[in-house]
Amino acid sequence: MEKIWLKHYPKKVPQTIDYPDIPLYKFLDDSAKNFPDTVATVFMGAKLTYKELALQVNKFACGLSKLGIKKGDRVALFFPNCPQSVIALYAALKVGAVVVQNNPLYVEREIKYQVDDSGAETMITLDLEMLYPKVRNIQDKTGLKRVIVSSLKEYLPFPVNLLYPLAKKKDIAKVAPDAIPFQDVMKKGDTPPSVKVDPDEVALLQYTGGTTGVSKGVMLTHRNLVANAIQCKNWFPEVEVGKERLLAVLPFFHSFGMTVSMNFPVYIASSMILVPRWETKEVLSLIQKQKPTLFPGVPTMYIAINNDPNVSKYDLSSIKYCISGAAPLPLEVLQMFERLTGGKLREGYGLTESSPVTHSNPLEGLVKEGSIGIPFPDTDCKIVDVEKGDKILGLNEVGELCIKGPQVMKGYWNMPDETAQTLRDGWLYTGDISKVDEDGYFYIVDRKKDMIIASGFNIYPRDIEEVLFEHPKIKEAAVAGIPDEYRGETVKAYIVLKEGETATMEEIISFCKENLAKYKVPKEVEFRTALPKTIVGKVLRRTLVEEELKKQK
Repeated sequence: MEKIWLKHYPKKVPQTIDYPDIPLYKFLDDSAKNFPDTVATVFMGAKLTYKELALQVNKFACGLSKLGIKKGDRVALFFPNCPQSVIALYAALKVGAVVVQNNPLYVEREIKYQVDDSGAETMITLDLEMLYPKVRNIQDKTGLKRVIVSSLKEYLPFPVNLLYPLAKKKDIAKVAPDAIPFQDVMKKGDTPPSVKVDPDEVALLQYTGGTTGVSKGVMLTHRNLVANAIQCKNWFPEVEVGKERLLAVLPFFHSFGMTVSMNFPVYIASSMILVPRWETKEVLSLIQKQKPTLFPGVPTMYIAINNDPNVSKYDLSSIKYCISGAAPLPLEVLQMFERLTGGKLREGYGLTESSPVTHSNPLEGLVKEGSIGIPFPDTDCKIVDVEKGDKILGLNEVGELCIKGPQVMKGYWNMPDETAQTLRDGWLYTGDISKVDEDGYFYIVDRKKDMIIASGFNIYPRDIEEVLFEHPKIKEAAVAGIPDEYRGETVKAYIVLKEGETATMEEIISFCKENLAKYKVPKEVEFRTALPKTIVGKVLRRTLVEEELKKQK
C-alpha cells in the first residue's frame, strides 16, 4: 500500500535511514570512545562511566573466551536490571555468542524449557534466593556446563556493599562450589578475543509465544537490533547525544526493555538509571533525585504514578519524552501524566519478532487517541485478509497487520514451519487484527492470537492450560484474559472437574503457583459444567470473554 503516513512525519524525522554495517556491541565501543567520562549506569547510587563499562565488558569477554565460549554458542542470562546484565550481554556478543534472555520470575520448568530448546551451555546469574536455586536445581537436568554467579554487592557503592550481605542475608542463596564467580571471569585479561561478527548473524534468542502459544526462540540479528535502536533515536530527534538520562525500569530480559532501555541509550551515550523492580514510591524518589529525561514504560507504570496519593510532593519535571508500549494507553492516563511531568508521552507498538518497535505516535503533529501511531522510518505495513493473508485490504477495513523492515526477525529458532507461516516474502504476519485510517494511522482492533497482556507481560493461555491439565481433578480447562482496570487484563481460568471431584479456587491457584511464574497465575477461577466449544470441539475463548463483559456491565 502507499505510505500515506509519511505526510505526518515531523520535519526532523527522516523517511529513510542509512544504517551502519556493524555488530551491536560497536554501540558501546563508540560511546566509550566519544563520551568516556559520561555516566553509563547508575545502580543504587553506584556509577560506571562509559569508559569503565566498556573495560568491564572487555574483561568479561576475555574471561568468557578463556572458559571456552565461542562464536555461535548460546549464553543464557538470568538477571533483573543491574550492571551485570549489561556487562554480560555485551561481553557475550563480543565473543560472537548468542544471548538467551530469561525472565527472573520464571519457575524451573520454564527456565529448563528455554535452556533445553536453545542448547545453552552457559548460564550467568546472581546469587539471589529468587534466582540461583532455580538454576542450580535444573543444572543437572539440562546441557548447562557452567554457571557464572555474581553478587549484587559487587556493583553497589561503599558502604552499602559492606552492609548489604548483613541486611539482605535471607535473600542471598548458598552457591555451589562448582559455580564460577563473576569476578574471577574478569581476571583473565582485558583484551577481548578478535572475533569477526557479521551483522546478519544472530545476536539474541528472545522467547515468545509466536502465533500459536508454543514458546519459540525469536532469532534477532545484530542488524535487526542496531536498526531498531537507530530508528528510536531518529523518532526522537530532539534527544541530545551524550546528555540524556534514561530511567531503565523496563526489564532488559524483555525485547522492549532491551531495545529502548539498553541498546538505544548505549547508542546515544545516555546514562541508564537501572531499576531492578518496580516500586512506585521508590521510582518517584529516584526520578526526583536522578532527574531522568527519558522514561520508556508500559501503561501500568504511568497509571501507578498518576494514582499515587503523594505524587504532587515529587518533582517530575526532568522528564521530556516517554514511549509507552505492550498494551493500549488510555487517553486520560496520557493527559494526566503529561500534566504531572510537563513531558510528552506517546503510545507505540511492537512485537518481539520486530526487535520490537514498529509504530509510534509522533512527538510533534497529529496524535490520535486509541491509535498505535504510524510506522517507523523504513518500516512498511499492510493490512491483509485474515483467512489466507494474500489480499491487501483498503482503508478502515479490518484484517491482519503485516510488517516489513530492517528490524524484522530472521525467523524462529529450529522451527522452519512456524517461520514460513509467520514470514512470507519478507513480510512479518503479526497475528494482530488491525486497520489503517485515511491518515495512515494504525489501530489494533483485536488479537488473532489469544495472548493476554497483564501489566505489560505477555501471557499465553496454553502455558497455563498445560499446567491446569496436570491437576488430577481437572477434566477440562480454558484460560482467557478478562478486563482489569489496573493491569489492562487479568488471567481467569474456567474449569470443568472430573465427575465426583470437588475443588476450591484456592486449591487451583496454589497448584498454579508451584508451576508458573507469578504473573501467569490465574487471579480468578470459575468452575463450570461445560465449556463453550465449536462443532469440532475447539474452546471458544471469545465467548468466555464476552460473558465476562456482560457481567461487568
